[in-house]
Amino acid sequence: MSNNPPKSEYLLLSRGQWDRDKSPQEIQAAIDAFYTWHAQLVAEGKFKPGQRLATGGKVVSRSGITDGPYSEAKEVIGGYWFIVAGSLDEAAAIAADNPCLACGLNFVIRPIETERASAFRDANETPARG
Repeated sequence: MSNNPPKSEYLLLSRGQWDRDKSPQEIQAAIDAFYTWHAQLVAEGKFKPGQRLATGGKVVSRSGITDGPYSEAKEVIGGYWFIVAGSLDEAAAIAADNPCLACGLNFVIRPIETERASAFRDANETPARG
């Protein structure tokens, strides 16, 4: 019997912008290293494919549809991927080896909630009480 925890999926969001003092060659080297790193993790079953996000977009709210999203540079989301790990700490340790960290990007890791939303259970969308 195995003592390995069951694997879960974690969303990895790439945030920020490249360091201004990095040359295009340095940034390209980090990007190339990322794709090699990513392919290895996919082959090991520790990553699932994700995608880079194109620039531009729309924001949809009860007020209507507007151009966007517009965020501060540190909040820009450049892409998303999925890590397969036994815990949030393990997922963070995997992400900590991302070659793009050296050129200014940072990453947010969020557990995937597998249960359906409910108004009777606290979730991300639940307003803070009092």
